[in-house]
Amino acid sequence: MVLPDDPRPLVVHVIFRFDVGGLENGVVNLINHMPEEAYRHAIIALTEVTDFRQRIKRSDVRFISLHKPAGHLFRLYPRLFRLFRELRPAIVHSRNLAALEVTAPAWAAGVPVRIHGEHGRDVGDLDGSNRKYQRVRRLYNPFVSHFIALSRDLEGYLTERVGIPVRKVTQIYNGVDASRFHPAEGLPDISGCPFRRPEHWLVGTVGRMQTVKDQTLLARAFIRALELDPSLKTRLRLVMVGEGPLRTEALQLLAQAGVADLAWLPGERHDVPDILRGLDCFVLPSLAEGISNTILEAMASGLPVIATRVGGSPELIVEGQSGELVPVSDAEAMARALAGYATSPERARAAGREGRVEVERRFSMEAMVGAYRGLYDQTLKVVSRE
Repeated sequence: MVLPDDPRPLVVHVIFRFDVGGLENGVVNLINHMPEEAYRHAIIALTEVTDFRQRIKRSDVRFISLHKPAGHLFRLYPRLFRLFRELRPAIVHSRNLAALEVTAPAWAAGVPVRIHGEHGRDVGDLDGSNRKYQRVRRLYNPFVSHFIALSRDLEGYLTERVGIPVRKVTQIYNGVDASRFHPAEGLPDISGCPFRRPEHWLVGTVGRMQTVKDQTLLARAFIRALELDPSLKTRLRLVMVGEGPLRTEALQLLAQAGVADLAWLPGERHDVPDILRGLDCFVLPSLAEGISNTILEAMASGLPVIATRVGGSPELIVEGQSGELVPVSDAEAMARALAGYATSPERARAAGREGRVEVERRFSMEAMVGAYRGLYDQTLKVVSRE
């Protein structure tokens, strides 16, 4: 319970929708792992806060849904202004373009620090070349105290294409909970999955099945891998966990190829750590990425990773050591990478071990939380001196 005279500064995190997703998972990790004596937290979803809120372990976090209709956020400015006046946050931390606009009413309401995070790109701007989106970021730049880029790729986008001053941008990698996501002991099976190890070698992915994640590419690559090496039909199996419009498309592709019985698409699941420990290889076929939480979780789980060479993914995977990178939308290249690991399981296991070492060395939860807390502290000190 938060007392009226609670001295801890309040951070209000603003996102489009608080639901299952990598960005949202990052917010959960930050709040759950930041020392409670440092900051209080509230979450504002421009649309809805879902049952995903149960992932927050702290009892002093307030959740607010604004149920924003389609269109510009301008109509919500008065409500946001009043809300910020009521909450009196020390920091408003918005994330991605959909929430950038809140920095204006936060500034008008006298919020001392407005931080904006760039977590990745969507289908409307896969390579960052959309000039309209660049102009929008430049337009709101005066209302933003500091920017956070999750990858060097996004840092370069902000400073070089958008024109944000270098001094105003900090790059912070996501961290992964290496105790929650850890290598399996033995070869555990996934609850409800029809496939069994070691008889079967499971390649899979986890995430919302939407256009930017391009899971149909993995379905096509799986089909092609079986064509390249028909002997894999007895061992290679596909697991695709998640819900969304591409799930039906993937099922249709697999059925048309006559391999639907070699794949399992259970929809959304909430036991992701156990699912990852039940795989032999993880694949992320995205059209665009910032810094993928699921890649980091797979690496922490000791899995080799095959991913498209987009966004921050090359900053996570040491190609040829902890995984393989393939061109975007290239089913043939992904199929060859799949077949390569499936026919050389010891090489795959070695890559998985290397990925775990990389997580412990470069992507710890402690490093991420420390970086965010340090930035929060520093920006508030600067404001107090002005």
